[in-house]
Amino acid sequence: MLETLDAAAVRRWCASGLAALQRHQGEIDDLNVYPVPDGDTGTNLVLTLTSAQQALAMDLETLPDDGHTPHGHALRLMARGALLGARGNSGVILSQILRGFADALAAAPAVRGRQLATALADAATAAYAAVAHPVEGTLLTVVAAAARAAEQADTDDLRAVARAAAGGAARALARTPEQLPALARAGVVDAGGRGLCLLLDALVEVVTGESPARPAPAPPAVRPPATAVRESGSPAYAYEVQYLLDATDEAVARLRGELDGLGDSLVIVGDGGTWNVHVHVNDVGAAVEAGVVAGRPHRITVTRFADQVAPAAPLPTPLPDGRAAVVVATGAGIAELFGGEGATVVPANPSTGELLDAIRATGAARVVVLPNDPNTQSVASAAAREAHRLGVKVSVVPTRSPVQALAALAVRDPKRRFEDDVIAMAEAAGACRYAEVCHASKEALTVAGPCRPGDVLALVEGEVHLIGADLLDTCTAMVDRMLGGGGELVTLLCGADAPAGLADRVREHVERSWPFVEVQAYEGGQPHYPLLVGVE
Repeated sequence: MLETLDAAAVRRWCASGLAALQRHQGEIDDLNVYPVPDGDTGTNLVLTLTSAQQALAMDLETLPDDGHTPHGHALRLMARGALLGARGNSGVILSQILRGFADALAAAPAVRGRQLATALADAATAAYAAVAHPVEGTLLTVVAAAARAAEQADTDDLRAVARAAAGGAARALARTPEQLPALARAGVVDAGGRGLCLLLDALVEVVTGESPARPAPAPPAVRPPATAVRESGSPAYAYEVQYLLDATDEAVARLRGELDGLGDSLVIVGDGGTWNVHVHVNDVGAAVEAGVVAGRPHRITVTRFADQVAPAAPLPTPLPDGRAAVVVATGAGIAELFGGEGATVVPANPSTGELLDAIRATGAARVVVLPNDPNTQSVASAAAREAHRLGVKVSVVPTRSPVQALAALAVRDPKRRFEDDVIAMAEAAGACRYAEVCHASKEALTVAGPCRPGDVLALVEGEVHLIGADLLDTCTAMVDRMLGGGGELVTLLCGADAPAGLADRVREHVERSWPFVEVQAYEGGQPHYPLLVGVE
């Protein structure tokens, strides 16, 4: 039993809370009926807290020179990780709850009962402030009730306050159907609130050494087999847009007003200049453009609710002889190509949790992962390690471009031993030289000389080889340079911003200049790079 919350206890709390969310992930997914059927709150909470745990694991012992205590630093790492990995409305609000909690305790010499109560009050305030139009009967109601119960305990006994907060949250959760008719009709409690109760129960277990005994919520009512997926908001809006944003407080204040006029379910939370933006809209371009005006958006994700389905059955048990490939892709055309090769496609810049989910969803006991980006390789390796603990053998082929992944998938042979197949795929990827063409965004000194904004850059294997003024001329010169070192097959992937006919004109050039070389051209749809090239 603990008298005060220290850094080690914070780490145990995060791990225990994540384990509890993982155990109840399917149950929480099934609870999503506010205000229309939903199926991903449990998944979003798991992914959000997974990111928090990863942040703690990466840097728990290093203390910044800002006067924060070890437990304060650990809480800040946990909150920061949750913010950067937050998924969906519930994940974003949870990250803000953890942020308020951490801010209140960062400099506290010790965390006893009254300090915990103050932290929960600040967490509730931060959560309400993050939501443009707060609604009762949700996660917000549950965290507010936990804070009130903690304050009413009026003691320095950490165990008593933790128990009081968890009990208050559980009682508030049970009342949520009285506040939201959609919950009452479905006969369930609020999904996000259920997740928070699990986290508070995990805190009680860490502090007291005892696991609170609480009845499980009522099972969900029977729902149609296919429904729109959304955690909150009106069905009038068809898309969920989420991104991280580097911007000033003033710019974000203006952004709130603009996004509020575009849709609903608006949540914007931030820490130190980085903000997590979540909104439901019909005009995706306007929502992203508003972020561009406000600052620098990145990790942009867009979900079309009509493409989603209600909660699926539990993940299949891996088949001993089953094999699969999981590929990271940017661009609808590239994703379609990989899907045509039988691969499971994950959107660009995934989290470890996203890749792990994709690996498990294949139902295969042996999976090869193709990251297609140097920055994603470490994430893929982390997902592979987690998958091994779950009994799935995963090999990461270090592809750096989609064209290398296409080459690797083309040589797959299920008749070979899995290990031999991975080697063959790695060799095929390594034998495919890759290049990309883009426009310079700023002035810089490259291996090929100085460049200015707007110049056309041709990068081969990640290094700038050519700088030009004309896109087509630079593309053809780059292909000539690559074929000068040999090659029998050229693969062209046209980007979303490529001018009409670019691939055809490059193909015509190759056919004239290199008559014995085969050319394959596809619409890749990737952003930023008008042309990706592979030479085998």
